[in-house]
Amino acid sequence: MKIALICDSFKESLSSLEVSREVERGFRTIFPAAEYVSFPIADGGEGTIQALVEATQGRLVKQKVSGVLGQPVTASFGVTGDNKTAVIDMAETAGLGTLPPQKRNPLCTTTYGVGELVRAALDHGYRHIVLGLGGSATNDGGAGFAQALGVKFYQRDGRMLPVGGAALADLDHIDMSGLDERLKETQLDCACDVTNPLLGPSGASHVFGPQKGASASDIERLEAGLRHYAQLIERDTGRQIAERSGAGAAGGFGAGLMSFTDAHFQPGIDLIAKQMKLDDVFKTVDLVITGEGSLDRQTASGKVPVGIARLAKAHGKPVIALAGGVKVGAEAVYDEGIDAFFPAVQRPCSLEEALKEARENVRRSAENIARTVRVGQALAASC
Repeated sequence: MKIALICDSFKESLSSLEVSREVERGFRTIFPAAEYVSFPIADGGEGTIQALVEATQGRLVKQKVSGVLGQPVTASFGVTGDNKTAVIDMAETAGLGTLPPQKRNPLCTTTYGVGELVRAALDHGYRHIVLGLGGSATNDGGAGFAQALGVKFYQRDGRMLPVGGAALADLDHIDMSGLDERLKETQLDCACDVTNPLLGPSGASHVFGPQKGASASDIERLEAGLRHYAQLIERDTGRQIAERSGAGAAGGFGAGLMSFTDAHFQPGIDLIAKQMKLDDVFKTVDLVITGEGSLDRQTASGKVPVGIARLAKAHGKPVIALAGGVKVGAEAVYDEGIDAFFPAVQRPCSLEEALKEARENVRRSAENIARTVRVGQALAASC
């Protein structure tokens, strides 16, 4: 039996590969002779670089860039094993994880460093870039990203626009004449699962602003800034982006990409799976084990376990999911290709205890899943 182990990370406890490693340990207790193949996976958010670099035996390129508050930081972009694709995770320089909660302020955080990473990839000669959108601490509409790549934003007094979401309200005009010409010959693929528009109750500021530290009054300022920004983009570039699906992704970064590049947007798991050639993997395996930290109704909307299940089902493979926790509505994943799911937590406990015991819980639950698979094999043989 050949088993594919492709699990997302269990946030704050185990990485993608650590989850797969513990699942394999549990399964080997029951199926020691089985062949196991493990792949790190992500959906475009945190961990995207690691997943693609490790899966393709690629490498990391370190770069000095601007952090989310404009401070100098060392970040990395990945290069796939075939040396053809650069992989950039915006969370590296503009992510929530780069700031403690008390310093999160989308009025002044910037995507400038993300643009610097793209420019560095271009300088290294890469003309195919995979950009993961997710986990951002910004609400600047991708303006910082564009500034780093040569777009000039001016205030009424002729001075350059400062970075940050609050500054967008003072934008007077946009000059794209300095935009890096190399982008025209570059395929920019964006991993993005967010379909929110830029503005309104379901837009970037109202939906995602609070988790980035925005107060109610901050949200109104950010919303007004993005509305003004969209109007000037339409006037100065001819592109209407405010209502486009995904424009609100990553604090409006989606809108910036739509305005200043010809980026292609795809669901994160689909894009990452394609880069990792998982379709070829599913042709050869007998069973697929996937999982994530929390399995719920939202999982069915296209998170990693369902994305993996859909690909595996195209080849008729059975799929079992393991989750740190299972919440109300998780049954929706049955309609998306997952045949069974199991919680890893072994007993009633606090979140702190669950995180501390994650490694052992995953291993023990995986062993129980393997025992269930063995029962199924016995029943099939007796029929």
